[in-house]
Amino acid sequence: MKVLWMTSVYPSAEKPGEGVFHETQAQELRKLGAEITVICPRPKLAAPFRMLKKSYRKKEARPAHEWREGVSVHRPFYQAVPGQLKWAQPHKRIAASVLSAIRRQGLKPELIHAHFAMPSGGAAAIVSKALGIPYVLTLHGSDVNVYPHYSKSAHKAFTLAVQGAADIYAVSGRLREEMKTLSETDCTVLPIGIALDAFQERKKSKEDLRKQLGLPPDKKLIVFIGRLVKEKGVFDLSKAVQSLDGTYQAVFVGDGPAKSSLGEQAGHIITGQVPNDKIKDYLLASDVLALPSYSEGMPTVVIEALALKIPVICTDVGGVASLFGRHRHLLIKPGSPEALAQAIRHYEHGGAWTPRTADELYQTVSTHFDASKNAKALKERYRAVIKRAAKEENVSREG
Repeated sequence: MKVLWMTSVYPSAEKPGEGVFHETQAQELRKLGAEITVICPRPKLAAPFRMLKKSYRKKEARPAHEWREGVSVHRPFYQAVPGQLKWAQPHKRIAASVLSAIRRQGLKPELIHAHFAMPSGGAAAIVSKALGIPYVLTLHGSDVNVYPHYSKSAHKAFTLAVQGAADIYAVSGRLREEMKTLSETDCTVLPIGIALDAFQERKKSKEDLRKQLGLPPDKKLIVFIGRLVKEKGVFDLSKAVQSLDGTYQAVFVGDGPAKSSLGEQAGHIITGQVPNDKIKDYLLASDVLALPSYSEGMPTVVIEALALKIPVICTDVGGVASLFGRHRHLLIKPGSPEALAQAIRHYEHGGAWTPRTADELYQTVSTHFDASKNAKALKERYRAVIKRAAKEENVSREG
């Protein structure tokens, strides 16, 4: 089974934390015998745009091709414009770039799997038609909750992506309902999950891990792991921790536009991006994981923390409520540093997190978010789509 993945994010040697959830699923599928090739197109701004901002002139460090644990990853360029997902949808330009890479590499996929309706889904619809093979689509969150609402052209691109797909998967039930409202199209709930086996064993104590990572041994560490952007609530977390007494300290693990601003605020620890295999260490070294995002699908880092039975403070967005189930009352409203600070104090002094809470949430993760189990279900969906496409082709020929 040869499957071509199209996505806008996938880990690289330079950015190992970017799109880790994709690599987790790809590796699980590979264990099941599927041959996965990834095309992750890279935007390249035209010369006039590059003159507008220094950040636009930053050289692209990721390689055009690399092998990552047996998966071939291609990153062809496509012509981009600033703010394109709002007004100048790039799916046609991305599709042209992908088709060129497919022909150049001599790829012969049986199926395309697009991750994110925008921009990959719209591009996949074009590539699918050009190659005469079906495509399936996974919805992750922002591609339903944010991007389609920018403009008429954005909504049109979303509609193109979902209407042409042979099968659609949402990473949470909440996302499925949002998608149905937006497009009157149904889909299957199929989370990606995590490599659960990697979160079973604790080899070092919290104290040893803090020493190893250079973290203070005597602070209550509130750790954020993810992209450092306003939409992830990083400035809310900064304000919340600064409003607490000096025994608390925020640790921001990741990179992004907000990094420099956060670094100017006294007392925070900012690590930059770290390899994915180090995320577990930062979680185990923390007292609480905080993810005060304004929008999410089903955040992998929260699932990882729950698998380790680490206390989590998260906003009630996306599919998080379905993950927390009867413990949904622990979630807070987004955009409120005050609610975040109160939640941190409550976890420390109010008994918000108990061993029973940890055990029940761990059981939810092990039942529904084991990547190996979910990859088996996905492979069967692949098989059904390929079989159906072959049958329809035979009928067409006979007709």
